[in-house]
Amino acid sequence: MKLSVVIPAHNEEETVAETVEGLVATLSREGIEHEVTVVDDSSTDGTIAVVERLATAHPQVRCLPSPYRNGFGFAVRAGLESFTGDAVAIVMADGSDSPEDLVTYQRLLEEGYECAFGSRFVQGARVVDYPPSKLIMNRIVNFGIRLLFRHGYNDTTNAFKAYRREVIENVKPFLSHHFNLTVELPLKAVVRGYSFGVVPISWTNRKAGVSKLSLNEMGSRYLFIILYVFLEHHLSRGDYRRDDEKAPPRKRGIWRAGKLERKGRALSRD
Repeated sequence: MKLSVVIPAHNEEETVAETVEGLVATLSREGIEHEVTVVDDSSTDGTIAVVERLATAHPQVRCLPSPYRNGFGFAVRAGLESFTGDAVAIVMADGSDSPEDLVTYQRLLEEGYECAFGSRFVQGARVVDYPPSKLIMNRIVNFGIRLLFRHGYNDTTNAFKAYRREVIENVKPFLSHHFNLTVELPLKAVVRGYSFGVVPISWTNRKAGVSKLSLNEMGSRYLFIILYVFLEHHLSRGDYRRDDEKAPPRKRGIWRAGKLERKGRALSRD
């Protein structure tokens, strides 16, 4: 199974090289066929030059200038429209996501899960230097999402996830222009009936550069996409759900935290 990695990047000159090199080294070591696409989101620094140098040294790396206007969601969309693998993962350019966790995602997909989700807030996870104000808002938003969707997953807003190609094709068209795409993708996948595995992951705050997500981003745009998918789930009478009769045998949702393994609907603990 070939894994595509999409990395949206806006002014990440100081961090993107370490991120990409860590991913390439880890995936190569594990024998995972892969490509890494850094989508440049209207950077005004040296991000493009850095990635082009990396592409010279690593043929599986490429730089893709986003054809859309500035916006995290648009940059991710550009990557999701151009990947060539059997599955795709979204990874942040700031080095906050662990390449080792990406290997775990790949193994989940190889087991038969259609989506691989991580949680930073369960036993076995590790979080370093999460800004307190954003952490509080994160937990409030994720708690509200769990109440609405009852999917048992407590880190929906985290962008770092992986999906099989057929999932991406069947959650289109994308509506989100900004960071709310990180909520649109997993929620559509869940309510449309795709299986997912969840594992504890690590997250480390960036060492350089500036975060592009402000607390204002957690407002009306997030609420819009959450309510949109909620209404689809309850009012569309299953029009957008996968056709289970035509689908191949698949895994059901499962939660793994350390040695804990509970089959059935994914379970979580805040």
